[in-house]
Amino acid sequence: MKILLIHTFYNLKGGEDFVFEQESNLLSKHLIIDKLMFHNKQSFFGAFQFLLYFWNLSSSKRIKKSILEFKPDIIHVHNFHFASGPIIIRVANKLGIPIVVTLHNYRLLCPSATLLSNDSLFLDSITSRFPWLAIKKKLYRNSYIQTFWLGLVNWLHKKIGTWYLVDKYIVLTGFSKNIFLNSWLGRNPDKFVVKPNFIQNYFVSPVSRNNKFLFVGRLSEEKGITLLLNVFKNIDYQLLIAGDGPLLDDVCTASNTYNNITYLGSLNKSQILNEMNCCTALLFPSIWYEGMPMTILEAFSVGTPVIASNLGAMASMITHKFNGLHFETGNSDSLKSALDFWVNSDERFKKLLQENAKLTYDLKYTPEKNLDFIIDIYKSVLVENT
Repeated sequence: MKILLIHTFYNLKGGEDFVFEQESNLLSKHLIIDKLMFHNKQSFFGAFQFLLYFWNLSSSKRIKKSILEFKPDIIHVHNFHFASGPIIIRVANKLGIPIVVTLHNYRLLCPSATLLSNDSLFLDSITSRFPWLAIKKKLYRNSYIQTFWLGLVNWLHKKIGTWYLVDKYIVLTGFSKNIFLNSWLGRNPDKFVVKPNFIQNYFVSPVSRNNKFLFVGRLSEEKGITLLLNVFKNIDYQLLIAGDGPLLDDVCTASNTYNNITYLGSLNKSQILNEMNCCTALLFPSIWYEGMPMTILEAFSVGTPVIASNLGAMASMITHKFNGLHFETGNSDSLKSALDFWVNSDERFKKLLQENAKLTYDLKYTPEKNLDFIIDIYKSVLVENT
């Protein structure tokens, strides 16, 4: 089976870029693959790419050339925003190649991509025929013009049927699938398939766990950092925080003021896994839907339960009192209750959830499982096109 993988890299490398590289490396060991990569530019060149987002003839020529030379059985697109553009879907379809698209975020439905506005959920664009309110709120780069253009491109490609040319959309969670099914996109349920991300199983030596809670991630409002700090300022439980972001000063101030809050700085992968392996539980108080947080997968891989908001991807990935605990999103009392419950639980219960966290990883998020998932998707697409 020959697969042409297509991806557009962001200016600043993000989670989607990591997932693309990891997945392409996995597939290259078992299938014949080729990669066609685009890169978003900055300043004038980036503005020109963005202007051509609707119908980029340059990217059209590149994909046509790759198809004719490589002759793939399937084209798998990860990100087409914005240097390549939706035209790549139309070119692949015209040349008779089945198309799979991974939806890493919600940009197809809303210019925000995150369904957030001013650190609150923004769901209007999911069902709106045109994202006028998103434009009014300047949800893309705080710009009326850029938000309008992004919304217009998606709307125009809906009108000319581009989104109906995709043979299969891959979504990361069942929750995400429901969002798209109930949106203006109008595709049938059989056009969506859930395939989670995965991480390598890095070996970490088992150690005795401490009684400290751990947060790892971007230090920003949408990640629930303010909620976390406010709760731990009023309790004695120990909190470790690792990461960087716009609320770094708030975290450092809290760390310097309160003896139970410790800022660890930005940690590398090995250091993060070691902290996860030692902590009592990972805290994930995000206030937005998320895509598929790799931090949760990392925690599960070392058998660390996760205490998270009962929202979005977290509601899909975490089963209450099985591999972690849920609390009401944005609710400090609910978070405190979850922490109290965990601290006062006996060691047998905690050990059971640790084992279940590792079991969750083994059943869903290993490279081997992911390879099986994606090959099954490719095979089903080929069967549907015969």
